[in-house]
Amino acid sequence: MLILSLLILVLAAACVLAVRGVRADARAEEEQLNVPDALFAPESLEGVLCTQLLDGEITRRQYLRSMAGIAARDEERHPLVVPFHED
Repeated sequence: MLILSLLILVLAAACVLAVRGVRADARAEEEQLNVPDALFAPESLEGVLCTQLLDGEITRRQYLRSMAGIAARDEERHPLVVPFHED
């Protein structure tokens, strides 16, 4: 009977220690990571416009006008040339 009681106490202590370790791991995971804001910064003019639109700094009409200007400027600088194939 004494051996059975000791075995139960040892198993209970092992369970308590296991739960305590899991809780410590969970607390360590809850700590926030320090991520620099530059990692999420837009890298293109289109990205800047999207960010401004989503933040409410510009209206949809201003966004569309700006994107049309970017497309026109891109067409002027790098025109699309389609090769001609004769059959």
